[in-house]
Amino acid sequence: MTVYYRDDAVQVTSESIRAGGRVVALADVTYVWHTRGRQTLAVRGRVLGRGVLVLLLSLPPLVALICVVSLVWSAQDRGEWTLALVILAGFVVGALFLTPFLELPLGWLDRSYERGSQVHELWVQHHGREELLLRTPDALRFGQIYRAVQRAVEQHTDRR
Repeated sequence: MTVYYRDDAVQVTSESIRAGGRVVALADVTYVWHTRGRQTLAVRGRVLGRGVLVLLLSLPPLVALICVVSLVWSAQDRGEWTLALVILAGFVVGALFLTPFLELPLGWLDRSYERGSQVHELWVQHHGREELLLRTPDALRFGQIYRAVQRAVEQHTDRR
């Protein structure tokens, strides 16, 4: 028996697919497909959180840009370029110092895109009936499971 995919809730082997407490024998599967399901509150929250995170990451550079422009404008009026250059250098050093701390929120943003913004459903035709095997908002996990099911069905079909 070959295991194509396994996690806490789903197991795809060369003999069966176990998902949601159900076991479907590959010999009884005639067709496999996927579709998008209705959005859930978790998916909507992920998209909203992504927007808030992008907004929070873009506000500090925007505020710094406004400060630099106003500093240059006031230095031009007063003719005090030395002070303006010192403050500008302070901004640049501060930005370079804070850049490594962006790794955590940018990682969150990256993972939210990996998970996707849709609900994915895995369907099989089993004993002539269409059955929903899996419904998940995690696009990365769904892709792994769907590819495993495809491989398992193809290998099972080739052995017949």
